[in-house]
Amino acid sequence: MFQYAAANQSSSILGLVGPFVLMFVVFYFLLIRPQQKKTKTRNAMLRALKKGDKVVTIGGLHGTIMEISDDIVVLRVNDVTKLTFDRGSISHAVTAKVEDKE
Repeated sequence: MFQYAAANQSSSILGLVGPFVLMFVVFYFLLIRPQQKKTKTRNAMLRALKKGDKVVTIGGLHGTIMEISDDIVVLRVNDVTKLTFDRGSISHAVTAKVEDKE
């Protein structure tokens, strides 16, 4: 009689813990892992920035990097204005597309 009760109790614990483990696995692959990949690629992009790169800030301002340090970026806008931003405020670098003119 005791063995049956102990086996029943351990299976009920697995029945309670199992769905939580399954939910964590689903959250990990749908939410946590993609966010970690996105953060890793963004940090790599920010480290790769150099003078002369064309970038877009989080606010949507387009400019060219004039000076860059560990945490400060100076952008040239409209070939006249120089603006200072934090390095983390850069959204993405703009790649120049070469168009064939016929």
